[in-house]
Amino acid sequence: MHFLRSRVAALGLLTAVALAPACQRAAYQPKAQLAPVTGLPVGKSIPDDPTAAATIAPYRQRVTSQMTEVIGTAPVAITKNNGESPLSNFTSDIQRMRASKEIGQPVDLGVMSNGGLRAPIPAGSVTVGSIFELMPFENELVVLDAPGTVVQQLFDYAAKAKMPVSGAFYTVSPEGKPENVRINGQPIDPARTYTIAISDYLASGGDNMVFFKPIKFRHTNVLLRSAFIDAIREQTKQGKPIEARLEGRVK
Repeated sequence: MHFLRSRVAALGLLTAVALAPACQRAAYQPKAQLAPVTGLPVGKSIPDDPTAAATIAPYRQRVTSQMTEVIGTAPVAITKNNGESPLSNFTSDIQRMRASKEIGQPVDLGVMSNGGLRAPIPAGSVTVGSIFELMPFENELVVLDAPGTVVQQLFDYAAKAKMPVSGAFYTVSPEGKPENVRINGQPIDPARTYTIAISDYLASGGDNMVFFKPIKFRHTNVLLRSAFIDAIREQTKQGKPIEARLEGRVK
């Protein structure tokens, strides 16, 4: 009897499976159920949230007081342009001087690309905020110990954009090649090692300076921005205005 019931149940199951396709409903068609729009356009018409404003207030006050601190005075704006510029000379010189101080030995060259300088130093009061606008990145000042062959590659690169290099003078040929390169008055010595003050970004091959990538750099643990701020403060302490000029580093 048990066997018969099992056979009947099995036949019933097979019949249901066989007939199932004929009884299926149409394919499921999902319908999007969008929530009502609750966003509001952001603008001055929206009043401040009192709780949020109270939370932010002490931080805003502290940042504002730091950014508006006057650290020097520039008689004229220190600007950048293609090729040698007052701003590129100013920043690369500071790099070289600060790196020399940090490692306790003279540094031969200072390198700063135009792309790393994001704003001019304005005429008049120079504030901490001015330098944050100039250098908004958290780049560290580092030192490379580069063989003369790599330094030659640096000037090959620099000549294409007529980029100045602190501590050196050179001429760009009509073909865009560096000629008469002089580092501290001397031609490049392929057998010598040169010290270069540069950002960790460029030292790691940034801006296509790939010739630096194989060289392990020395840390100074000083941000470029901090080096600029400290140098301006020191000049102001000495009673000097913040100035920079063209020197014919690239001819």
